[in-house]
Amino acid sequence: MGETENHHHHPPPPQVAAPPAAPPNFALSRGPTWTPAEQLHQLQYCIHSNPSWPQALLLAFQHFIVNLGTTVLLASTIVPRMGGNHGDKARVIQVLLFMSGINTLLQTLIGSRLPTVMGVSFAYMLPLLSIINDYTDEAFATEHDRFVRGIRTVQGSLIVSSFVNIILGYGRAWGELTRFFTPIVMVPVVCLVGLGLFARGFPLLGNCVEIGLPMLILLVISQQYLKRVHSRAHLILERFALLLCIGIIWAFAAILTVSGAYNNVRTVTKLSCRTDRSYLMSSAPWIKIPYPFQWGTPIFRASHVFGMIGAALVSSAESTATFFAAARLSGATAPPAHVLSRSIGLQGIGMLLEGLFGSLVGTTASVENVGLLGLTHIGSRRVVQISTGFMIFFSIFGKFGAFFASIPLPIFAAIYCILLGIVASSGITFIQFANSNSMRNIYVLGVSLFLGLSIPQYFVMNTTGDGHGPVRTNAGWFNDILNTIFSSPATVAIIVGTVLDNTLEANHVEDRGIPWWKPFQHRKGDARTEEFYSYPLRINEYIPSRFL
Repeated sequence: MGETENHHHHPPPPQVAAPPAAPPNFALSRGPTWTPAEQLHQLQYCIHSNPSWPQALLLAFQHFIVNLGTTVLLASTIVPRMGGNHGDKARVIQVLLFMSGINTLLQTLIGSRLPTVMGVSFAYMLPLLSIINDYTDEAFATEHDRFVRGIRTVQGSLIVSSFVNIILGYGRAWGELTRFFTPIVMVPVVCLVGLGLFARGFPLLGNCVEIGLPMLILLVISQQYLKRVHSRAHLILERFALLLCIGIIWAFAAILTVSGAYNNVRTVTKLSCRTDRSYLMSSAPWIKIPYPFQWGTPIFRASHVFGMIGAALVSSAESTATFFAAARLSGATAPPAHVLSRSIGLQGIGMLLEGLFGSLVGTTASVENVGLLGLTHIGSRRVVQISTGFMIFFSIFGKFGAFFASIPLPIFAAIYCILLGIVASSGITFIQFANSNSMRNIYVLGVSLFLGLSIPQYFVMNTTGDGHGPVRTNAGWFNDILNTIFSSPATVAIIVGTVLDNTLEANHVEDRGIPWWKPFQHRKGDARTEEFYSYPLRINEYIPSRFL
C-alpha cells in the first residue's frame, strides 16, 4: 500500500550508542558484607544489664583477681628498691587495693560511668625511680627509714600533680582536646594501649614456663573449645574459665613447690615459680584500715613534682584510650567529650586521695580488666561496682588478701596474653567508620602504629636501672617529663596520630569518619548518650552544669 500526501515522513531518530556493559560484580558472589556497628551486639550483658547476683559475685571476683596481679607486680618491683621489707610491701598492696576500690566506685558512679576498674599505673615508674635514686646516697638509720622518706616524697608529688588532672578535666580542656580525635586516631591509640604492655605477657610468663605456658594453653582450650561440649558447659566455661584455670594451675604450682622441684634453681626462678616466695601471708596484718598520712607528713620537692605531672598526663592519655575500648566491649557508644573531661577530672581527685592515703602510684583505667569484659562477653557496670567490695574487703583484712596475692606472677602473665590482645583488637574495629582504602589513612595509621611502638622502645632500651632516660639535660624535672611521656606507646600514638590526621589533607570528610564521630562528641548529639553516661539517682540536679 503506497503513501498518501496526508502522511508525513519523519526522519528516523539518531542512533545512540549503547553504553558499554558494566563488568560483572564478582564481589557479590563472595558472601555477605557487614555494615559498621556502633555497638557490639554479641554481648550477653551490656553496660546497664545485669546477670544474676550469684553470677555477678563470681564475675566481680574475677575482676578483683585480674587487678590484684598488676598490683602485686608493681609492689614487688618497687618496694624492695625503695628499701621496704615484706611488711612494707604488704601494707603498700593494701593501700593500692583500697584506693583502687574507692576510685573504681567513684568512676563508675560519677565519672566515665563505664565498667572500668581503676588500677595501678606503671606510668609512674620513672618518677618513682628518680625518687629512689635521690635517696640512695643519703645516710639513713635503717632501710625502712629510707622507704618511709621515699613514700612520703611520693605522697607530696601525687598531691601537687593531681591538680593538673583536676584542672584539665573539670576545666573541660581535656574534652576539647578529644574533639581532634577521629576513628583514624583511635585505631592506633586503642591498639597500643594493649600492645604497648607486651612486656607483661610472654616475657613475664617466660620466667616460669612450666606454670605460665600450661595456664595459657588451658585457658584458651577451656574457654574457647571445651565450651562446645555441652550447652551448660558453654555458659560456665565462657564466663568462669578464668577462675577454674587459675585454681588448677595454682594447685599445680603448689604441688611443685612442696615436692621440692624448685629447691636447687636460680633465685629468679624461685621468686617466679614458688607459691611461698611472696612472704605476704606471714607479714600482712590481720586487720589494717588505710588512713590519711599513715606514713607521715608528705614531703614536697619541686624536682619530683614535675616528673609526677608527666606521669599524670600519661595516665590520662592511657585512661582515655581504655575508656574507648571499654565502651566498645560493654555495648555502649563512644564516650562524648564532656564525659571524658569529667572522668579525667575525677581521676585527678583520685590522685589527690592517693597522695593523702600514701599510695605508691596513681591509678589509671585498667587495660587488663577491660579485656576481661571481652573475654566473658559481659560488660555489666554492676559487676565492676561489686568488684570494688572485694578490693576494699581484702585491703582491710590483709591475711585473706595475701592468700590470693601468693599466686605466681607467670599465671597472671598468661592471662594478660589473652586480655591485652582483646583490647588491642577492639581498637582495630574503629577503622570500620573510616575509609580503610584511603592511602592517606593508611599512611596515618601506619606511621602512628610504628612510631607508637618504636619511640617508647627506644626510650625503654636507653633508660638505666636508676631511671635516667635518653633525655639528659641539666634540668632533671624536664628530663622526667619527656622521658615519661615518650615511654608510653598510647601517648606517643595520640601525639603522632592527632597531628598527622588533622594536618594532612583528606579528599572527603567521610574518609576520616567525621560524620560518624561528630554526634558522639556532643552532649545531645546522640539519643543514646544519656542512656549510657548520665548520672544515677538524679545526681545531675545537684551538680553545677559546668561539671556535668
